[in-house]
Amino acid sequence: MDAKDILTDAFGRLPGNVHSAVHGFTPEQLRWAPAPGANSIGWLIWHLTRVQDDHVAEVMGEDQIYLTGDWPARFGLKDDAETGYGHSAAQVATVAPESPQSLEDYFRAVHDRTMTYLAGLTDEDLDRVVDAAWDPPVTLGVRLVSVADDDAQHVGQAAYLRGLL
Repeated sequence: MDAKDILTDAFGRLPGNVHSAVHGFTPEQLRWAPAPGANSIGWLIWHLTRVQDDHVAEVMGEDQIYLTGDWPARFGLKDDAETGYGHSAAQVATVAPESPQSLEDYFRAVHDRTMTYLAGLTDEDLDRVVDAAWDPPVTLGVRLVSVADDDAQHVGQAAYLRGLL
């Protein structure tokens, strides 16, 4: 198994976990938080998808999927630049998915593009520096591992919240 296969496997595990976290819930349940200031399931799934969309679009040199269509409105938002990074409790509370399907539709669109992108990568591509501002500089492979790790953590948090509900 090579590095690309490992990345493909890691990203390939996410759709089922996203579906399991959100299916069958009402918009109110998606916005529920276990304590004031805590993240909701809807925010967690929206955020993990926004991060994947933002980071993968950047390394591909393409526009984010979120910037096409009516995605922000489907989450009760007006600002299409938001990814959730550094959100305050008040900002987290503004993310209001219209349905579990809106979360899954956006995730699926981003996921499909990510998987297509991964399929075309070579080992040499994974060594390409995508962010020289860090020491050591961040390669494409490291960036993709970071995104997969972040997504896995957030979908796990969403599954935990589902259990609490």
